[in-house]
Amino acid sequence: MSADLPLSTTARTTLHRLSERGRTERADLYAVLDAGLICHLGVIMDGYPVVLPTGYGREDDTLYLHGSSANQALRAADGHEICVTVTHLDGLVCARSLFNHSINYRSAAIFGTARLISDDARKLAALRVVTEQLAPGQWDYARQPSRKELAATAVLELPLAEASVKVRTGGPHDDDEDYDLDVWAGVVPAQLMFGPAEPDPDLRPGVNLPDHIKALTGHRPGS
Repeated sequence: MSADLPLSTTARTTLHRLSERGRTERADLYAVLDAGLICHLGVIMDGYPVVLPTGYGREDDTLYLHGSSANQALRAADGHEICVTVTHLDGLVCARSLFNHSINYRSAAIFGTARLISDDARKLAALRVVTEQLAPGQWDYARQPSRKELAATAVLELPLAEASVKVRTGGPHDDDEDYDLDVWAGVVPAQLMFGPAEPDPDLRPGVNLPDHIKALTGHRPGS
């Protein structure tokens, strides 16, 4: 599916409050997902809702989520409707009144039927996508999963057919009468950024920091 195509509008993806913050292009969805590392999976398990954080990766119009094959929530999601969300905090918006305080953010919500991947080749391909989302270059650098490790890992796939994107940018929007107050207003930017790598104390002497990990220092995810 082309990134130039608009997102489909359904009852679940139609924004009602602050709809002007909605983004309608598929490229906007890709941008939010590609800049993230952790998503939240919402699923009904034994009749009650459960929301779990997990790593993910995107390839084209499919989202892959991974976890332990013993994870009950992942098993409960298989063949059922789920919701996956990704949110980035971009800044604190400090207004002159407490009521008008806000945050700048980018968020996406994806709805659809999840499927557990049972084929080993497809599971390996999906795990590569997840690994490369978290640490680009790591899949080809580290040891590949063994059969036992692959069996102990579950991977869900979710199509990106039904999704919504919402973004807030800019400064505070105060009431007219509050602009005369001697109260500071503005934005405090926030971002996730990788720091210098910290070696494992048990690292064998002579094993140097690989370039793809070194390159993460000072960079934001997805950049």
